[in-house]
Parts: sequence; structure tokens; C-alpha cells
Amino acid sequence: MKFTKAITNTLGMLLFVSASFTFAQSTGLARALVTQGDVSIPNREAIIDNVKVIPAGTSGWHTHPGEESTYVSDGNLVLLVAGQPERKLAAGEGFVISAGVVHNIRNEGSKSVNLISVYVVEKGKPLASPAPAPKN
Repeated sequence: MKFTKAITNTLGMLLFVSASFTFAQSTGLARALVTQGDVSIPNREAIIDNVKVIPAGTSGWHTHPGEESTYVSDGNLVLLVAGQPERKLAAGEGFVISAGVVHNIRNEGSKSVNLISVYVVEKGKPLASPAPAPKN
């Protein structure tokens, strides 16, 4: 019984990792967790990620269950936020996105963009949820 449960858990984890990797490949974006931990706000946690966006890659339209603060450490990108004009960002610049705001990033350059993202989000919820493209 324990062996069957272990196999089931392992297969589930492999499926999750495979699906995450496929999503990252299909959009051209990959996240690497740096750390995560509790914060002083009840039912919230902080997550720090290194994010890489390949040339022509996008994050796809999505939202977060909390705030996002991102620093562009290398490269140039276009930030798209529902209801706002496109914003071009270069290395050394950053942006903040409020909880639930539909947004997307796009790498229009010829080299990868590297980002450092800090999220303060609701515990137990997916870090990002797909959202339909806004009609601007």
C-alpha cells in the first residue's frame, strides 16, 4: 500500500513538473525559486524568483493573488498592463503590479531578459493564474 502511494505521489509530482516545464517552454519564460517564507501579514507569504524571458518570449496574460515587485537585472522588455499604455523597461528599472491586475511581459530584444521578482501573495494559491487578454 505504501509503495503504491509512493508511486502515485511520484507520478503526480513528475506530471506537475512536466506541465510547469511545458508552460515555461511554450511562453519562453522560466522561473527559478530563490526563496519563500512567511511575512507579518496573516495568510500571506513572500516569494522571490529569478525569471528569464527568452527572445520573443512572453509571460502570457495573467494575474497574481498578491503584489508583484520586479527588477529588470539584464535586457529590455515591454510591460503590458490592462487599461494602460505599453511601457518599455531596460536593465536597472522595475515595476510594481497590484493584486489581481491583468498583465503580460514581452521580450522584443535579441537576448534574454533576466528579472528578479518579489511577490507577497495569499498562501495556498497559485503564484500566477492565466487571464484573458484585455480589450484595450
